Amino acid sequence: MPDTGEDFFSLLDLTEYEAEALEELLLLGRTTAPDLAEATGIPKARIYGVLDSLSELGFVKVIPGRPKRYQPHAPAAIVDRAIENHQHTYEQFRTEIEAIEKSFIDTYAPVQDRGIDELSPTEDLFHVVDVGEPSEREARRLFREADDRVFVLTKSFGYIDSVRPALRDAVDRGVTVDVLMLAPEHLSTENKRRQRAIRQTLADDFSAVDVRISDRILPWRGTFADPSLDYETGQGLLLVEQEEIPNHHRQAAVTENPSFVAGLWQYFDLLWRHESRRDE
Repeated sequence: MPDTGEDFFSLLDLTEYEAEALEELLLLGRTTAPDLAEATGIPKARIYGVLDSLSELGFVKVIPGRPKRYQPHAPAAIVDRAIENHQHTYEQFRTEIEAIEKSFIDTYAPVQDRGIDELSPTEDLFHVVDVGEPSEREARRLFREADDRVFVLTKSFGYIDSVRPALRDAVDRGVTVDVLMLAPEHLSTENKRRQRAIRQTLADDFSAVDVRISDRILPWRGTFADPSLDYETGQGLLLVEQEEIPNHHRQAAVTENPSFVAGLWQYFDLLWRHESRRDE
């Protein structure tokens, strides 16, 4: 579990910019948006939206004037507001769910029961989600639900900002995370630059994460958790390599089939042990 002041920010489910802005405000005190942008490196085009979001969450107050100034609430007040925000969100969700619970169960339980015997082997193996926020949401879920190990097979881990809080949660719980990336010489110039920055982020912020580089062209990318060769546990997310299809037209496969996940892990393990090198 998190046990330092810095770990507090990872619990708030903020964006990277929001977390950086709030932490810097707590160190600086009252300041202007341009000055905060300069101190954090957050683009000036984004800083006002970031501060507005922190204000709506109740972490920052706006001081009128020309220019406006922004001041963080006291740390104890921020803690109280964070708890209140999560409690309110949960209670609202619970109220809405309970209002339609009976109708939902009555409507879909018969259909679900009827369809169980009609599943094809493929349908039992996986279902699909769109690439983008839906697939990133599934990746976050895998990190949060993992009990023991998470494996990531990726070109450059370009979606790390989206899964960062969930990755932090997994690492802090003692989950082992192994990341296998494609060798930079197989990447475009932009992806090569992006991968280098992400590898540095992992080294600086997630030193427990083990990173290796593979020279083999990867036929698929994905994240999977808790594989077992006795086929009792494991779930995963994978995306078959299709360079000619833009991401917004692609889909990723989600599987909770332990046998399939064991197969993914054996492929990953062969690459990891025999066809990869340590991050340099």
